[in-house]
Amino acid sequence: MVPKGRDPRFGPDADDAGCTILHVDMDAFFASVAVRSHPELRGKPVVVGGVGPRGVVSSASYEARRFGVRSAMPTARARALCPQAVFLPVDGPAIAEASRAVMAIFRDVTPLVEPLSSDEAFLDVAGAQRLLGRPAEIARQIRTRMLAEQELTCSVGVAPTKFVAKLGSTRAKPDGMLVVPAGLVLDFLHPLPVDALWGVGERAAETLRRLGLTTVGELARAPMGMLRRAVGEASAAHLHELSWGRDPRRVTPEHVEKSIGAEMTFDVDVADPLVIRRSLLALAEKVGARVRAAGQVGRTVSIKVRLADFRTVNRSRTVPTSTDVAREIFEISWGLFEALGASDHIRLVGVRVEGLSAAATTSRQLSLGEPEHGWREAEAAADAVAARFGGARVGPASLLGRTDLRRAENHPQRTVVPLSEPPTPS
Repeated sequence: MVPKGRDPRFGPDADDAGCTILHVDMDAFFASVAVRSHPELRGKPVVVGGVGPRGVVSSASYEARRFGVRSAMPTARARALCPQAVFLPVDGPAIAEASRAVMAIFRDVTPLVEPLSSDEAFLDVAGAQRLLGRPAEIARQIRTRMLAEQELTCSVGVAPTKFVAKLGSTRAKPDGMLVVPAGLVLDFLHPLPVDALWGVGERAAETLRRLGLTTVGELARAPMGMLRRAVGEASAAHLHELSWGRDPRRVTPEHVEKSIGAEMTFDVDVADPLVIRRSLLALAEKVGARVRAAGQVGRTVSIKVRLADFRTVNRSRTVPTSTDVAREIFEISWGLFEALGASDHIRLVGVRVEGLSAAATTSRQLSLGEPEHGWREAEAAADAVAARFGGARVGPASLLGRTDLRRAENHPQRTVVPLSEPPTPS
């Protein structure tokens, strides 16, 4: 049965010959994991994200979306739209565990898995067909396993290219599957709105609409000179290729993070340097743990400071030796912050490690007088304890004096958003 409003030519039983690229996207992932942990919430509007007055929605159940609640929306706006919703904070450990299980199912199907975030990935199933069947059948197996083993639903796009597969999964939501036959790619693409193309944001879409280009088909037939003048040489070529369904990119299973970071938004603007110092420590600890978990080290540490008037300042420092040590990340971050001389109230702070490389193949020179075993080993031990026993992780917050900690503890609760795994609409 084809859902109302969907073209039967692109249904789950459409011709999948040559459609060896799957895009699998979990449905309302953060919210679905929360509901799985709290079955009594099934069928109710659930919103997951920052629960403070400055929080941001990470995910909303489809029951909440009927009221207009969307990812990246301020939580205050979501409460106004759907006051009867259940608002929950992000359960990081549960999300991480669910993500690992989801990716394990993908890799059971094919080693050619390219994760895009914690809850979506491209799969190349060309080599899996002899064992598992045609691409559409493999997509059905993934959806069946996901529901049976994880009690989660997903939507799948099946197509000859990555771009079209991703569009397919988006239009299959929620809990659906869409096959775009190789011979009907343009029939599928050209009626879509122009902002369906990768790289067309709100501003570019408005520019194109002013030129009378409202659909992908209209853009495909537009003169290249017009496109170049509207969006520039590189973007014009990129959009033209996509509009004709041309996307030569392969599924790349080895995805290396270019940077890993985290941000903290204060519920109340702060000016107390002790609160900011403690916040940078907490972020450095979080980032250091993620860098070590990824088996990476980095040479550049950057901070982000957003002032009360929404002005944002970024500063970075590159050091001679790569690091994954939270204490070192903090010291650099705090030095960058002190150098700012910020006197205004602050809304947000962030810490990021960039210039990543594999820890196993990157040499690290000890500083003069530094013991052979020290902070790195202590933090690695804390990682192991946290992984085995769960709960709060004890780390470099002990660098602060007890008086500093007591003052910081009295500050209003904050919302922490992990940037190495950004919430995406699902």
